[in-house]
Order: sequence, then structure tokens, then C-alpha cells
Amino acid sequence: MTGLPSFAIVVMGVSGCGKSTLAAHLAVHLAAPAFEGDDFHAPESVAKMRAGQPLEDADRWPWLDRLGTAIGAAVREQGIAVAACSALKRSYRERLERAAGVPIAFVLLEGDRDEIAPRLAARAGHYMAPSLLDSQFATLERPGADERAIALHCYRPVEELCREVLAWAGADAGV
Repeated sequence: MTGLPSFAIVVMGVSGCGKSTLAAHLAVHLAAPAFEGDDFHAPESVAKMRAGQPLEDADRWPWLDRLGTAIGAAVREQGIAVAACSALKRSYRERLERAAGVPIAFVLLEGDRDEIAPRLAARAGHYMAPSLLDSQFATLERPGADERAIALHCYRPVEELCREVLAWAGADAGV
């Protein structure tokens, strides 16, 4: 990614779409620090999700600020960072970018509920209750044409998704 300005890539989408897997692959290919958005939730928010209660915006703002701050620090230090974060609403993406203080290119992994629900149900040891998937789909605002974002189908092979994101980020991410 030499010659590109400093920026972050955030892989976004509903729970179970493969954000963490793709973010990890991208981080390896870019030799970039990787952040798992789930690690930045407050214990109270984790408890809510574990109990099947959707988060409210008041729960999300400090989470997005913590994650954005970490992303921004990594980009300023290393030139690039990768994160997995649901970033379901435009306002969440804007908050994350403000907190980071660096440009962010968003990669939406999309699929339909019937594809993603079995993945979510099969996950072991994660606090996200599968019952929250419907609320995530209801909350999801696809990135607008004026956002620095690309949408890819989540069921494609991760290596293929990674290649497409790297090509887009190198040519079309607008950073």
C-alpha cells in the first residue's frame, strides 16, 4: 500500500457476516495492526447483548469512541490499521471516523438473514445472542454513494474478498 495516504479499513456488517475473519486476513496482507470491535465494548454492554437485549445509541457512543481512538493511534503510528466493527448506521460510521481522526474506508459484508443466521447460531463462546440478528438487520443502513465504502457478499471465499478489498483500497477507496 505504499504511496497511499494513511487510513484505516473497517470491515462492517451484522453479527456473523465474517467481519473478524476478513479483517484478520486484510491485516496479515497489509502487515497492519488489527482491532476487534467487540473487544472495546463496556462490560455492561456485553452483559446486555448476552441477555439478548439490543444496545442503544448511548451504549454505542463510548464504544465507538474507544475503538476509533485506537484505530487513529495505530494509523498515525503505522500508516494503516484494520478493524472489524458492525458500524451499522451512518451516524456510527461518522462517529468512528471522528474519533479516529483519520480517513476510514468501510467494507460492508452483506448477506441475507437466512445465510447469516446459521453462522451466528454455530458460533461457540460469543456473547452476541442469535436473537439479536433481526434487530441488527433492522438497524443496518447501507453506506450511501457519498461514503467511502464498498459492499461485498459475505459468502464469497475470504481470499477472494481480501483481494477485492485490497484492489479497491489501492485504487478506488478515495483516501
